[in-house]
Amino acid sequence: MNSVGGVCVDEGQSGEELVTALYSQFKGALYAHVLGLTNHDRQWTEDVVQETLIRAWQNAETLVRDPRMLRGWLLTVARRIVIDGWRTRQARPQEVELTSPDAVEAPDETEQRLSAMVIHDVISRLGDEHRAAIYETYVRGRTVREAALVLGIPEGTVKSRVYNAMKILRRALRELH
Repeated sequence: MNSVGGVCVDEGQSGEELVTALYSQFKGALYAHVLGLTNHDRQWTEDVVQETLIRAWQNAETLVRDPRMLRGWLLTVARRIVIDGWRTRQARPQEVELTSPDAVEAPDETEQRLSAMVIHDVISRLGDEHRAAIYETYVRGRTVREAALVLGIPEGTVKSRVYNAMKILRRALRELH
């Protein structure tokens, strides 16, 4: 019987008893070692530690029960599992979830396109002066003062053209609905 930091590792132990003893003695060192190898991926680290202990259980009959040898064996097995995982990730393309074409929802832009067509049609009915005032204030986002400077007309004229243009647009849109 060998003692590992207060945990007994006995030749006569069953596989389950050995794994329990190994886990309680080496879990901290094994977890820290694997965490560094997996770039701090905690889920992968837990999987590797679990797989390492499963392999210890599977090889319980042939394992040398010397505590120093067991620690080295566990760390080596864990490192190989991580290496295999890295190789698998590099060799295999990233998995993506497949969806059926029916499940993919494309936004329905029909309503927006129809609205844009209607507004374009209604705006085209405006005179050039009204259309310019609407363009500068609503489309370009300019203030009345800025629009007046760009258009070369007084501010009051811009205001009245925008007011009249909006009245014409509202009436035309009501007639369409």
